[in-house]
Amino acid sequence: MKFKAFLFIWMSVFFLGHPVLAQEIDADYKKMIERKYDGFPLIQPEVLESKLEKKAPVVILDTRELNEFNVSHIPSSIHFGYDNKNWKSLENVPKNTEIIVYCSIGVRSQEIGKELSEKGYKNVSNLYGGVFLWADQKRSLEDKSGNSTNKVHGYNKFWGKWVKKAEAVYE
Repeated sequence: MKFKAFLFIWMSVFFLGHPVLAQEIDADYKKMIERKYDGFPLIQPEVLESKLEKKAPVVILDTRELNEFNVSHIPSSIHFGYDNKNWKSLENVPKNTEIIVYCSIGVRSQEIGKELSEKGYKNVSNLYGGVFLWADQKRSLEDKSGNSTNKVHGYNKFWGKWVKKAEAVYE
């Protein structure tokens, strides 16, 4: 009986606490994004979600373009942009503040994260899988009006094919 209890607890911790196994990730999507990442610090979606639930002091930067952000974004995130970066959004952010960057899949945000690190921000990480994975895992999104949505901007038809469970739009 003790062994069964131990096994149950161990399996619960392993499968529920393991960042990749905690939520389903399409194997092809995982392979594709992991080819794009180059060792910049990552944060798993469930860890960010927990921080949001606990109202942890974290700055979340959406590094997509404004039209993508307006369709949907992670609640409490700030539009930072990619081509036209909103550096003013960081004017009052101390360099040791935890900053989490994200974009569609994590490539643009990884570049922005590196740029932030070069500018002296010490605690920057990139959201694993980007907003596509976040949306496909049915995590909270809001539109430009603050209303809950299941839509996510697909960037273009080539990249939008990776949005499987949410609704990809191209506005």
